[in-house]
Amino acid sequence: MTNNNKNQKENLDLNSFFEEYILGLLKQTMETLMKEELTNILQYSKYSYEGHGTGNSRNGYYTRNYETKYGLIENLKIPRDRNNEFEQQLIPPYARRDDWLETMIIRMYASGVSTREIANIIEKLYGNSYSAATVSNITDVALEEIEQWHKRPLKKRYSVIYIDALHLKLRRDTVSSDVVYFILGVDEDGYREVLDFFIGVNESAYVWEDNLRQIKERGVDEVLLFVMDGLSGLDDAVHRVYPKADIQRCIVHKVRNAIRSVRKKDINDFTADLKVVYESPNLEQCRAALDEFAVKWSKSYKRVVESWLNDEDLFTYYKYPVSMRKSIYTTNWIERFNKEVRRLVKTKDALPTEDACSKLVYYKVISYNESWSTRKLRGFACSSDKLQDMFTERYA
Repeated sequence: MTNNNKNQKENLDLNSFFEEYILGLLKQTMETLMKEELTNILQYSKYSYEGHGTGNSRNGYYTRNYETKYGLIENLKIPRDRNNEFEQQLIPPYARRDDWLETMIIRMYASGVSTREIANIIEKLYGNSYSAATVSNITDVALEEIEQWHKRPLKKRYSVIYIDALHLKLRRDTVSSDVVYFILGVDEDGYREVLDFFIGVNESAYVWEDNLRQIKERGVDEVLLFVMDGLSGLDDAVHRVYPKADIQRCIVHKVRNAIRSVRKKDINDFTADLKVVYESPNLEQCRAALDEFAVKWSKSYKRVVESWLNDEDLFTYYKYPVSMRKSIYTTNWIERFNKEVRRLVKTKDALPTEDACSKLVYYKVISYNESWSTRKLRGFACSSDKLQDMFTERYA
């Protein structure tokens, strides 16, 4: 035997020893804890005379194999009492393993690993035969959570609500592009959260209206501003549900749409002049810059210029405090979130079901909501007083 082989064998023997030692220690500890549980229930120690005449006593034990992250504990002794009243709390009833494996499966699934890949990983690491269907069943625990999450009460006031849609491939009868509708809110204190998401066949203002009515029924009664793209009919849909809310059309979307109609040689100058318009320090200077922009470019791009002159919802952000304007004149923030969701599913040619899509999106949403819950969106903290005044004036 070579030195390398000898060292490998010694390492394997050492690892095996430690695994057996840890499992033995864990088994002993668990059995001791359950014995103490039974003692607390019976109110007397084993072999104590205090137990005579109490009407209940120890009655041996039954065994169960129990799988842990350290390996399989065989013949774990679980004590029982004569009256069958004792229910130990250490191990859930009928459980054959702790939930570390389910937790790991859910975390891998939430990171975008396919059910088949997860099954292969687990079998290689732990030797368990988990099929892709079994893994999918384990992740289905999220479906009930999702249903409850969609029904949870929401806050009454949101300073800003961003709405945007993400197109994904879903395998229904055939593979087609479906839409995930996202509604993200910034509350009156400046904290962000995904209020809800919905999966639909295509994006339309009517579906958006229905989704907004649902969040209103769940408590969202007062909104100052909606930030969104230029989907036809969307502004009317918003106002039918929230007639007192302002609308801000996304500046970035507007610029992107505009340069599609601009010759390549003019794009740099054209976009630079537009930037002067929407980054003006106040509405008066914005209007003046827009007039100059119109004089310069109307002859070459009349329809594009007119679309900027006639869009009533393009400069709404000037009604709001300076500190938050860059956060509300574009949907870039919600688009960054959408990009993360897209990255999560981009390795999949098509999601097999709507439930599979919901599970992936839900795990990402929960992760983001947890991380955002302690951080205020930039610019909102110092705008709090002004926003409160706006709520009072508009909804008093």
